[in-house]
Amino acid sequence: MSAAVAAVPETMRAAVLRGVGDIVVEERPVPAPGLGEVLVEIAAVGVCGSDTHYLLHGRIGPHVVREPLVLGHEASGRVVAVGEGVDPARVGERVSLEPGVPCGTCPTCRSGRYNLCPQMVFHATPPVDGSMQQHVAIHASMAHPVPDEVSDVAAAMLEPLSVGIWACRRAEVALSDRVLVTGAGPVGLLAAQVARASGADVVVRDVAPQRRAVAAALGLKVHDPAEETAGAGPGPVEVLLECSGHPSAVASGLEALAPAGRAVLVGMGGDEVSIPLAILQDREVSITGTFRYAGTWPTAIALAASGAVVLDALPVRTFALDDAAAALTAGRDDPGLVKALVVPGLARTSPDTPSLDTPSLDTPSPGTSSTRPGPTPSPDTSTSRPGTPSPGSRPTPDTEDRS
Repeated sequence: MSAAVAAVPETMRAAVLRGVGDIVVEERPVPAPGLGEVLVEIAAVGVCGSDTHYLLHGRIGPHVVREPLVLGHEASGRVVAVGEGVDPARVGERVSLEPGVPCGTCPTCRSGRYNLCPQMVFHATPPVDGSMQQHVAIHASMAHPVPDEVSDVAAAMLEPLSVGIWACRRAEVALSDRVLVTGAGPVGLLAAQVARASGADVVVRDVAPQRRAVAAALGLKVHDPAEETAGAGPGPVEVLLECSGHPSAVASGLEALAPAGRAVLVGMGGDEVSIPLAILQDREVSITGTFRYAGTWPTAIALAASGAVVLDALPVRTFALDDAAAALTAGRDDPGLVKALVVPGLARTSPDTPSLDTPSLDTPSPGTSSTRPGPTPSPDTSTSRPGTPSPGSRPTPDTEDRS
């Protein structure tokens, strides 16, 4: 451990899920960074749909909260101490955390697809604690340094941005491709921006006017499915990025695909979805899913730092650690909100005002267009699925805001 450890407190505060609907803030020991790890003082933690699902239901599929659990896997912070084998010069670095640590030795990891590692240890997936606390110890390779151009809030959102990057990579989005993004929640909006930065012609479709307004403010083309008539949709397109998880969005999105089109199903809705076999066969379209990401952080940092993907101007809201429960459900109450974040260093203003609105873009009325960005999903069940090197249990895809 570095000499800087002397400045690190012995205890910290953590928002702990103790049961369905029951989150308490309690004192816990500050973890000591182990071999190859860094200790990070958390600056901001984004709320993902999976976090909300654990709060409301206590489980996601086979992943059940059986003991107290710290939620949150979209985090940024500052390195305050290092473990054995880590350069002490890293103390003081601002970082974005890649929340999954793979084994690094299995055939899947060696092939570069470490997001599929069967031994993945992923933050906020029972029984692994997440980042909604003041300090986190993580493998040094998963704490990615960020430049001054990337704010703490933006650094926390590099995780859902990575989901969008991975989706575009899986779809092989290329220059001049026509891309339809269904679902303008956080992941849909970020995936659409990544596709645009790749040179694609992007259209975003969502049933919610607030979400379409945020997409339009980002300068993206928008489509209201309610105005669609037979043969008058946004197709034909080479790529479908389905970020809602809603069965009707999957069906209409596949219908919009051109022959030899590529569809990536990002959103998580139900366990099963119907696929129109005639489209699959007659047009020879390809369909695949996504699970988190692998090797996306350098790209995410570059896109955020250059402004090619807008993060800071998105409609976000920050909450004190004491108001973690309110943060976890904020997206359901405000359809125009793109991301709720917990800021452990934020002081609670008063019991009556548990959260603060951060500077955000003025959301234009539906259908208008400006040059800025933003919401969380209702059908947008995009999945903020995380991944990284050092061991763990595999979580399920996020639901709702999904990152």
